[in-house]
Amino acid sequence: MTRLLAGMAFFMLVTAQATAETPYDRKLEQAVMRIVAAKMGDIRGGFSYAQTPQLIRAPSVPFAAPREEASAGAKDAG
Repeated sequence: MTRLLAGMAFFMLVTAQATAETPYDRKLEQAVMRIVAAKMGDIRGGFSYAQTPQLIRAPSVPFAAPREEASAGAKDAG
């Protein structure tokens, strides 16, 4: 019984350390974003990172009925 309790305590200790979150620094993230954006420069193209590009839709293609295959008669003859 003590082994079971000790095992459960060990398991809870290990999982508690695994699920603990690391401290998050928002100022560090913002600084990294500025540095990376400056280094990327013209690679990014003409869009801002906060702007959503408006995509152009392709023109609709008229529907055409499927054509009959040339080898369709060969299947029936065989």
